[in-house]
Amino acid sequence: MKPDAELDNVADEFIRGYLAARPLHATALGFHEYDGRIGEYTRLAIDAELARLRRFDDRLSKFDVAKLSLRAAIDLRLLQVAIKKELFLTHDMAIYEQNPMTYASAIDVNVYVKRKYAPIEDRVRSIIVVENQAPNIMIAAKTNLADVLPKPYVELAIQIARGSSDFLKKDLIDALGELKDESLRAAFMQANRRAATALADYAAWLEKEKLPNASPQFAIGEEKYQRFLAQTELVDLPPVKILELGFSELKHEHEVFAEAAKKIDADKPASEVFKQIQSEHPTSENLIPEITKKLDSVRKYVVEHKLVTIPSEVRAQVKETPRYRRATSFASMDTPGPFEKRATEAYFYVTPTEDEWPEQQKNEWLTSFNAYSADIISIHETYPGHYVQFLHLNASKATRPEKIFGTTSFIEGWAHYCEKMVIDAGFGSAYGPNPTDEQIRHSAKYRMAQAQQSMLRLCRLCVSIKMHTQGMSVDDATKFFQENCYYEEKPARAEAMRGTFDIGYLNYTLGKLQILKLRKDYEAQEGENFSLKKFHDELLNHGMLPIRLLREVMLKDREKWAEVL
Repeated sequence: MKPDAELDNVADEFIRGYLAARPLHATALGFHEYDGRIGEYTRLAIDAELARLRRFDDRLSKFDVAKLSLRAAIDLRLLQVAIKKELFLTHDMAIYEQNPMTYASAIDVNVYVKRKYAPIEDRVRSIIVVENQAPNIMIAAKTNLADVLPKPYVELAIQIARGSSDFLKKDLIDALGELKDESLRAAFMQANRRAATALADYAAWLEKEKLPNASPQFAIGEEKYQRFLAQTELVDLPPVKILELGFSELKHEHEVFAEAAKKIDADKPASEVFKQIQSEHPTSENLIPEITKKLDSVRKYVVEHKLVTIPSEVRAQVKETPRYRRATSFASMDTPGPFEKRATEAYFYVTPTEDEWPEQQKNEWLTSFNAYSADIISIHETYPGHYVQFLHLNASKATRPEKIFGTTSFIEGWAHYCEKMVIDAGFGSAYGPNPTDEQIRHSAKYRMAQAQQSMLRLCRLCVSIKMHTQGMSVDDATKFFQENCYYEEKPARAEAMRGTFDIGYLNYTLGKLQILKLRKDYEAQEGENFSLKKFHDELLNHGMLPIRLLREVMLKDREKWAEVL
């Protein structure tokens, strides 16, 4: 058998096992033969999957890259990256022993509600099967979790478990209001009560048994951190070097921020100018309608200025973030899977204020959705960010592995890169050669908002490395966000808490910088044939590869492939 065909067989075998162990993810991808199943969380099942991952890691290592076609060689390394990431999370991060959030978020039945790919009766039957497993999953959690857990993980898991329980008891029942079959509804209500109770009990158990003894320690250490980036993103640089780059870029963005502030009000410090910008935010009631109204203008600008092809006329729908995801999400894009054929709705989730919050806390939260930052967020999440990215994925001729597996540096790096690219292309400042003072101020506000988002992602990079390799605490990280990207305490602490478990959130900036480097090299290669649209369309045409591999696909000069930054 030829090497390419042999690799295809191994890839198919690996993917079948991968999806079988993660059926909810398989359903989300559009493989509905996995509907009505849920992953197993017993020690036996975890160890079996760990052994399977190691087996395939070994099998793939035996392929000779030189004997494969370029596309097959890319797929080989993409599969190896995907396996290394799973091994790292399971073994090095010990997510089943150290992270109670793993279990708090396991009963994710939203996939059966948000898209009507099958009759409601069939989807409810799947929900019943999943919900009936909730008590067993919580038993597995109590069995598998270590005696002493990282305190931030426990605190977040309690929020997620309670949010999930509330979602099942309220939002899920409302979402299934059209179900007419009374016997099926009765079975669902019974399973739903059982699942909601199991999650609430789990939160109470964490609060009583785990929180008092929880440790402030969560750092993974420098060796693991560098190995994580090298194995899962193909960025093999010492964390301290990346941190140096992060601080240098942060200094530059502060200068851009300050320069823009002077155009708005030269007599005030940049921080005060931005606070005034932040005050221009919608009310709690108007948050979703305002973002929805402005989304079309963002899309129109991308199309008219030929920044990238948008392969579909189907629009993203703006909705409130589901309750069970609010503890760890500010705004997010939820797209249909690349193999979904029946229900192609896509949701731009925005996290609203909560009714029980005091007014000051509500206002602090809404400052991040001010009129200018809200557009930057929309650019990141939808046009031409994540939504366009996944429209290209769905429409492309990418291989099966390329449509299933991806890297954070490309996925988040692209969306973050788009913020700067669209503002650089004139969004918010397309006024002609002689703009008025008011137009200059308007444009400067967008530049401040874009620079602030860059500072936020650079803070994530710096905080992630300092937290996990240099002993930075959650309190110090919160202060770092407040001082370096002008966040209020509430969202700053949410960012700091995320950094304790999501070590990959430095990849927003790491990916953006790699894409900018690739664009510079590609422009030099293409010369007069270069255009932003051509570059972006080509970039988005190969799945969600590590950018190191995209360099191999897009650049002819082998010597440049390894120059990721």
